[in-house]
Amino acid sequence: MLCACSGEQFKFEDPPQSPQSLATRDFSASGLSSRTGDWDSKFEDTQVDEVESTLKEALSLNYEEARALLGRLEYQRGNYDAALQVFQGIDIKGLIPRMKKAITERARPRKPRSRGDNVPVNVLSMHSVSLLLEAILLKARSLEGLGRYIEAAKECKIILDTVESALPNGMPEGIADDCKLQEMFHKALELQPDLWIKAGLLDETIAAYRRALMRPWNLDPHKLANVQKELASILLYGGIEASLPHQLPSWAPTAPKSNIEEAILLLLILMRKVTFGEIGWDGDIIDHLSYALSVTGQYELLATHFEQVLPGVYSRADRWYFLALCYAAAGHNDTALNLLKKISGSSEAKHKPHIPSLLLGAKLCSQGLKHANDGVKFAREVIELGTTCTKHFSSQAHKFLGICYGNAARVSVSDSERILLRRESLNYLNHAALSGKDDPEILYNLALENAVQRNLEAAFESALMYSETEAGNSGRCCKLLTLILSSEQRYADAESVVDFALDEAGRLDQLELLRLKAVLQITREQPQQAIETYRILLALIQAQREIEAKTSDQVKQVTYEAQEERNLEISVWQDLALLYAKLGSWADAETCLEKAKSIHFYSPRSWHTTGLVFEARSLYKEALVSFSLSLSLEPDYVPSIVSTAEVLMKLGSHSLPIARSFLMNALRIEPVHHEAWFNLGKLSKMEGSLHQAAEFFQAAYELKLSAPVENFV
Repeated sequence: MLCACSGEQFKFEDPPQSPQSLATRDFSASGLSSRTGDWDSKFEDTQVDEVESTLKEALSLNYEEARALLGRLEYQRGNYDAALQVFQGIDIKGLIPRMKKAITERARPRKPRSRGDNVPVNVLSMHSVSLLLEAILLKARSLEGLGRYIEAAKECKIILDTVESALPNGMPEGIADDCKLQEMFHKALELQPDLWIKAGLLDETIAAYRRALMRPWNLDPHKLANVQKELASILLYGGIEASLPHQLPSWAPTAPKSNIEEAILLLLILMRKVTFGEIGWDGDIIDHLSYALSVTGQYELLATHFEQVLPGVYSRADRWYFLALCYAAAGHNDTALNLLKKISGSSEAKHKPHIPSLLLGAKLCSQGLKHANDGVKFAREVIELGTTCTKHFSSQAHKFLGICYGNAARVSVSDSERILLRRESLNYLNHAALSGKDDPEILYNLALENAVQRNLEAAFESALMYSETEAGNSGRCCKLLTLILSSEQRYADAESVVDFALDEAGRLDQLELLRLKAVLQITREQPQQAIETYRILLALIQAQREIEAKTSDQVKQVTYEAQEERNLEISVWQDLALLYAKLGSWADAETCLEKAKSIHFYSPRSWHTTGLVFEARSLYKEALVSFSLSLSLEPDYVPSIVSTAEVLMKLGSHSLPIARSFLMNALRIEPVHHEAWFNLGKLSKMEGSLHQAAEFFQAAYELKLSAPVENFV
């Protein structure tokens, strides 16, 4: 023993034959000492046999402890093979029952012992238990150093099983005061999952982390937080769906049902600890939570946690930017834009421009007509930064500026302003295409803007270039190509493009392309084929709905795809109502309208279609009521404005001035609406202005020649 402690190389082939070499060692168990003079005061004569047994076991234990100390020295020198050889000579399996008994005795509440009480004997000291646990841990470390990770993890499991069976309710308070039991156990808890990761066994890794969290082991708050964070990251990014512990449902009926739910729960607990100052700020926690909540679509909850982050962690601009991202993803674009306007407002004028927020603002504004002018301001602010802005950001700013100019042109009430805005739109989009060749979205928007302005050749060329990129395989590219071909009256080619795209399109794109195919068939005067296409489309929607109903027993969140599918179904019923009305099948037309209204009662197009059915049956007053309801829902709905004017013209000459005002309003909103020009020509002819009527008819004819089967935007 002394040789081992002094660092000399010494091999133990057999256990020592006599205790003399170890006589100076203090081996004690519940007060035992190597000095024989103390024994009489400790034990009665009836305990002599037990004392003799304890002496023999103590001598054997000292041999195991000596190996533990020698193994530690070899490990500290980096001699993993030698350390492993020494540790393997320790009979751990034989000592585990005694170690459990010693830990159990130590965990019991200590009471004052009277003279008549028996002193527990044959129990290891906690010093010996700690030394043996350390030996097992160092054996695991040695195996790790030799690349034998699975064996090392199993050694850690011995420590965990031993302590856990002795302390089923967790680590009691104060046990770390006089021994290293808790320290060795904590090290094994932390080491085991790392070993399973190195071994590539993620299921075992997750089980090890969960085991560390199942009972109160007195882990340091920061170590406990680290275990929770590591488990959450494995659950999120591990790429496997680990089954939950079997005992979990018995005590937690509302337990997480999947890995991602468990990860979110852990991360929410960690964020709460950060908020209350139990642990310091860790950016990884909010990063993992952002990913998890984004995947599950809980963007507003994510925004709440960004709001709870203490001041000083993020700058005001960054905080507003992150919140804007959350609200934009949740569909609250107005809220997001209000936050982004703060970043570019006067309160932040002294700070460096926050380019990501400006680009996000421009992007959000480019998605609709309402905020087109605000989008122009955001994009121009980025462009005006000049050389301080990277080439990529500059090309993105030009792209958004071009889109916003195009949107502004569509809501402009001045012809001269509209022409100017359209010219600017194409100029900036062409500039973006030259400087941002790595962004295929620029080509798509350039093709779309050219198509809206009826520059069909340029639009088709840009759309073809977009289709050759990876992003060009999307359904919207095929839809744009189809609409451009239909604008050139090439309906057969347009339908061929749809048929080709159906094989490779995603599910939602496939449904939209099927509807477009049916519209083309109606245009080509193939009503029966169109009805069959609509039947297939509705069958696919119904089948998907039944599958979702069977596979989900929870209340589902309305996703973007589900909402788009719902809108598509409404459009199908509306299309069928118009088709049946043209065929004179009034009952079928009314049934289709009832279906559409049962899904969404307040749809302007549903009431517009109802008016068209009444108009086809010469029920003009009922038609006017339906058109009025449509306009009450959407005052700028051009088809209802034109149809109202058409019905007023049929009611007599006294309504012609009102009809003209409706038609002029329609052309103000949509100058290329050929039906509005045609009805304006009819009205002028009724008023006797034949020359003016001829001009209106000519405009209607030219616009119809370049009109797609559906609006481009």
